[in-house]
Amino acid sequence: MHHVDGLGGLVFAALNGGKYPETSHSTTLDHAWIAALEGYLGKYDDMRICPADPRGKERLAAGGTSYILNSFLFVPETDAFGEPIGPPLNRPSLIPDPANTLLAFVCADSIGPGPGNDHTHSNLWSSWAGVTADVAVSRFGGGDPAEGKGRSNYLYADGRVASINAAEVKRKTNSGTNIALPPGLP
Repeated sequence: MHHVDGLGGLVFAALNGGKYPETSHSTTLDHAWIAALEGYLGKYDDMRICPADPRGKERLAAGGTSYILNSFLFVPETDAFGEPIGPPLNRPSLIPDPANTLLAFVCADSIGPGPGNDHTHSNLWSSWAGVTADVAVSRFGGGDPAEGKGRSNYLYADGRVASINAAEVKRKTNSGTNIALPPGLP
C-alpha cells in the first residue's frame, strides 16, 4: 500500500465537495473508489495492486484491487427505515482523529478479485477469524495468519502508511478492540 493511495483519496475529496469516493456498497462499480481514483493516481495499475499479492494478476485482470476500505467510514450504517445511524465519516474533515483512524487494508487472499470487493466488513470483526477473513494481516514475512506472525501495511486517514505486526492486531482483537473502529465511536 502506498501513501499515494491515501493522498489520491484526499485530493479526490478536495475536488469533489469534501467527500471521499464511495465503495461498491453505495454506488455503481464504474463510480466506486477503484475507478474513481484512476484519474488521481499516476501509475494506477501499480497503485491498486499490492506487489506481494499472490492474486495480483487476477485482480488486475478483473478490475479489482488488493486493498479494501474501512466499512466504518465508507459503508454507512442505517436503521430499519434506511436512516443513517451515527455521524457520517466519509469526509476527511469529519474524521475526529485521522492519525489514528484506519482508512484501508491489504485484502485477504480469499477476497474475490472483482471490483465489487472493495471494502471490509469491519463491523463483524469481533474475532480474529473475522479480521483475517478480510485482511491479509500476515502479508509480509508471515505464514499462517492464525498464528499472528508477519505484518501488513495499513493506510491511515492522515495519508500515512504504517506496517503493523499481525501479533499486535491479534492481541488487540482478542482483547475486544476492533482496530477498524474510528477513535471516539462506540
